[in-house]
Parts: sequence; C-alpha cells; structure tokens
Amino acid sequence: MTRAVPAQEALRNSMAGHAAAEARRVRPESLPYTFKSGDLRMLVTPAVGLDWNDNIYTSKTGKEDDFILRPELRFNLNYPISRYNLLFLDAGFGYDHYFEHDELSTWRLGSGSGVSLDIYVKDFWINLHDRFQYAQDSAQEAAVANTARYGTFENTVGLSVTWDLQDVTLSAGYDHLNVISPQSEFKVQDRAAELLFARAGLQVHPRVLVGLEGTASFTKYQQSYLNDNTGYSLGAYADWRPGAHFRVQPRGGYSLYRFDQTSQFIKADDRSSSWYADLTVTHQPTDILSYSFSAGRERRPGVQSDLIEDTYVRWRGNWGLLKSVTLATSLSYEHGELDGNTVNGNFSETYDWFGGSVGLSYAFMKAASVSLNYRLTLRASDEATREYTQNLIQLQLTYRP
Repeated sequence: MTRAVPAQEALRNSMAGHAAAEARRVRPESLPYTFKSGDLRMLVTPAVGLDWNDNIYTSKTGKEDDFILRPELRFNLNYPISRYNLLFLDAGFGYDHYFEHDELSTWRLGSGSGVSLDIYVKDFWINLHDRFQYAQDSAQEAAVANTARYGTFENTVGLSVTWDLQDVTLSAGYDHLNVISPQSEFKVQDRAAELLFARAGLQVHPRVLVGLEGTASFTKYQQSYLNDNTGYSLGAYADWRPGAHFRVQPRGGYSLYRFDQTSQFIKADDRSSSWYADLTVTHQPTDILSYSFSAGRERRPGVQSDLIEDTYVRWRGNWGLLKSVTLATSLSYEHGELDGNTVNGNFSETYDWFGGSVGLSYAFMKAASVSLNYRLTLRASDEATREYTQNLIQLQLTYRP
C-alpha cells in the first residue's frame, strides 16, 4: 500500500529492487504455470472482488458509501533466454467500477508489477528492470483526507550491478522515476527523478552481513507548485539471519536535502537535514505461522508540501488455521508532520493514521479460493476537518492453477 524526499526515495527504491530480486530466487522450474512452451512458463491468475466502502471520500462529515466491483488479471512469466540470462514479468491489471459514483471508476496496475532481466557474467550480476504501479485508494496515503481520487502512476526504469567477492559484496544502481497523477487536483505531484545508490557489504559471520550505503537523487516537478530538490544520504545497515526462517535487518543514517526556489507558492528551505532509521524483522517459526514487523523514521515527498516527516510501525501475520483455511492480519500506524508551507498557503498539520485489516481465505478447490476481508482506517489530526473513519469489506474469488 503502498511511500522519502529524494535521497530516502532513492534508498526506498533500491530496497524495493532488492526485495524483488529476492522473490525471484525461487527456481523457475518449481513455479506453477497455466501455459508452458519449452522453457517459457506463464501463470495467469484471474480474480474478482466486490467491495463495500462506507466512506469513499475519506471525510469526517457527509459520508458517502458505495459498492465497487474489482476484476483483475495477473500475469507471471519467466523465461531463461540462456543459461545465465533470466527474463521475468509480473503484472496485474484491473478495473475498479463504482456502482453509484461512476465518475470514480478507474483502471489499476497491481503493486509489484514490472519486467526484469537478470544477466550473470562471472562474479557480476546485472539487473535491468522496469517497475510500475497505479491504484486510486486515498485511505492508503496517510497525508490525504477529504478526497476519493488520490493515486499516482509510478514508473521506475533502470539497472543495478552487484559484484560478489564472497565475503565482500559491492553493488550500485541507477533509476529514472516518473510520477504522474491522472487527476487534475493532484497534478502538483507530477515529477521526474534520477536516483542513484551504492552499497558495500562485508560478511563478518556466516549469519551476519554489515555494510555502508549511500544515495543521491535529483528531482524536478513539472509544475511550479513544489520545489525541485537534490538529496544525499549516508548510512549503515546489517542483515542478521540467526536461523533459516528468522531475519533481522536494521539500517540508519543521515540525510541532507537542498530545495531550489522553483515554486511560486512555497518558500524553499535551502538546506534540510535529519536522521533516518528502520528495523525490519521477518520470522516463520512454523509451517503455519509467519509474520513481519518494521518500524522507523523517514522523510518523504509531500502531497501538497515539499516534505513530510513521519515515524511508522507496521506488522503483518499469516496463520494456516486448517489445511484449506488461512487467516491474514495487518496493523499499521504512522505519525506525521507536514511542512508549514503548502501550495494552499501557510498550512501545517500533525496527524496520526491507523490502518488494520483481517482476512479469512478458504481454498474450496485445488485451484480456486474465496476470501472475506475487512479493513479499518482511522485518521486523527490537529485540523479537525481532516479526520475520518473508513470501513471496507471485500469478498474476493481467485483462480490460481
């Protein structure tokens, strides 16, 4: 659900790429497929969901509800072009149809969609990629209220190179990011950014990796509402694996940003610096239980201000209650502060955003499952008109060979 001004945006981007690479480590021949031709395997997963949302405009008063039909088709393709060149495609395409508010109906690109090519040359791993996503879901952006139209299309294209020297791993990468808002009220978000990162890790123990990482970014907005900026960050990270199914990843550092006076509405802060931190823990103690936890502090691009500073806590858990029944839960909390200058004038805000969900899934056939999900979103603010509560219930049918 999707969210660091420049330098930290580059760090987030590199971490997303690393996570995607880890997901591809599964041997392609072990993956399920709908269609197979030689070494080419494609899995097609259709799904359809029906939501009921009791507050589609994320407002405190005058709440409006609606039913939303959400058909989706996801494609997973993998093809070994040669022994050392692997092509991957993972893309989800969907449509959100509002029954009573058809003006809000829109297309959707699933989170994690993208195409990737892995090339291995001796000790070098080269990855070329294009990642993209779009969803209109205002309740999933903690800084937004009083709208149903918030959503940005994000496309990240670039490459990364990793040099594996056994106990030492060196990596670097470059990405070009485009952010585009289909809705006119959020066109202030439209921007392009050049993102760079470099990382050096040392295996100090068979189960412990430590290292240093740095990023740089250069961001330009298409309109003169938010200020163009340049950012740098430098920090340390570690990866501790005390067991086969237990992983702890701390990271932290210092970031520096410079804002150019390109906005006609917001006075640029010439230099802005702060620290950042994150702790992520993943654990699967049994075959039927797994969970992940993360907490940290960051700075990220504002929606209508140059900057948002926030602290966050996120938790997810999955239980296999019975052979064909799975329970999924999640909790999220974010405390954020908006910069005192925005495109709407001298406006500042401190908010607390809470999200929680619970879902029960039942595989009633070998390749088909039905799930019932509930999501609660609460937003409190020192600006009373920007508080809201939203309840969402979803029934979804998925077919997966």
